[in-house]
Amino acid sequence: MDPVTCIFCTPGSTDIILENEFAYARYDKYPVSPGHLLIIPKRHISSIFHTTGDEMAALWRLIRDAKDFLDRNYSPDGYNIGINDGVPAGQTVMHLHIHVIPWYSGDMEDSKGGSKE
Repeated sequence: MDPVTCIFCTPGSTDIILENEFAYARYDKYPVSPGHLLIIPKRHISSIFHTTGDEMAALWRLIRDAKDFLDRNYSPDGYNIGINDGVPAGQTVMHLHIHVIPWYSGDMEDSKGGSKE
């Protein structure tokens, strides 16, 4: 997938919830819980391992901003932060994106042992 056809390279103006100089946040179109956000670099790269130091720092700042946003607007009780890096790892859009998934007490009978996805 190239930047011309990439769905994350051309977000709609209403898609962007938060942003900084290197990344933006938007709601996941297929959320696994209310408030599920994606943190997406503005530069078209497929892997977390292709980020620059500045991009990596900006992604982590935006993850923290996303948590603050979700705390204010959704009041979750916990979070998963995840990256599917590469097709064998479950990546379906070949533009790096980080899932920030809020979870709520009682939304699952037993959430022990890793990701709830």
